Amino acid sequence: MRKKSFINKILQNTRKPEGFFGRMILRGMNIGHSKLSLWGMSQLNWQVNWNVLDIGCGGGANLEKMLEYCPKGKVYGLDISPESVLFVQKKNKKFLGTRCFVHIGSVNKLPYENEMFNVVTAFETIYFWDDLNLSFTEIARVLKKNNYFLICCEMSDPNNETWTSRIDGMIVHPAHQLESILQKCGFTNIIIHHRKKENLCIIAQKA
Repeated sequence: MRKKSFINKILQNTRKPEGFFGRMILRGMNIGHSKLSLWGMSQLNWQVNWNVLDIGCGGGANLEKMLEYCPKGKVYGLDISPESVLFVQKKNKKFLGTRCFVHIGSVNKLPYENEMFNVVTAFETIYFWDDLNLSFTEIARVLKKNNYFLICCEMSDPNNETWTSRIDGMIVHPAHQLESILQKCGFTNIIIHHRKKENLCIIAQKA
């Protein structure tokens, strides 16, 4: 019982990484989420000059890949965790301050101007957003018209409590629920992709 409690304590770092165990989780994210992230990113036809925002940028591996996809654009990362921001800055230090910018902040109040981005992405993070209506509305605000919001999740079945029973505040959302909220928040042309098990990728276009 004590061992399980200790592991659960470490797993809380998936929401907001802190300290030594937080850095361990961030390294694990870069490795463990790589196939899911590449699958999700493959659903978009990336353009070399796009400006991209990755919300909940975690360990920074996705930012690294986006910098390759958009060599003439700029890539931004946002995370609520100072530990994560430092980790991402170190990983992408080659382009930091020129093509890569990483900030601490919340999806509920994005620190960016209106219609600033061609793509906003959210990989393995919406589980922890406490107000999807507000979050999606903020994302629509910073997106250029007719541009894209990409959501990618490993889990999409709320009945599967493998992780939600162990990680505080984690909520799994089914595809139909996300589609409905996206429509209410000003998104259209919503395309839903499913992969093995519960893997989910949604691409929505700002109306």
